[in-house]
Amino acid sequence: MIAAPDGTGLVFEDDIAVVVMEGNPVNPGHAVVVPRVHADGLEDLDEEVGAHMWLLAQRLARALRRSGLRCEGVNILVPDGEAALQEVFHAHIHVFPRFEGDNVVMDADCEPREPRLLHKEAWALREAMKPLFPAG
Repeated sequence: MIAAPDGTGLVFEDDIAVVVMEGNPVNPGHAVVVPRVHADGLEDLDEEVGAHMWLLAQRLARALRRSGLRCEGVNILVPDGEAALQEVFHAHIHVFPRFEGDNVVMDADCEPREPRLLHKEAWALREAMKPLFPAG
């Protein structure tokens, strides 16, 4: 859920994006950067808009540390796709403060990857990125 339509949760706005308070925050100060132009996810997002959103997220993280709200660290989360827990299918970036004892759980059972598998996966990504950077 994002901020109330009456603007009470509006933090910042410009011609490209808005920053609003998250209606169901992880911690006090949790805000969301949302582009004005619709894009379901990162694949559909204009790169210049995405870069601007990242700039706003970075400045929001800085502001959280200076705000007086409890903030010993910051997480930035970009849910992109249902498997990545995206619930609102409009590109957005969550920025939320963290502090010792906040009871937020972000858990993954990561295992070391074999070098040959890393090499194979790197090759697949290199090949997939080639058309995204046409020779010019």
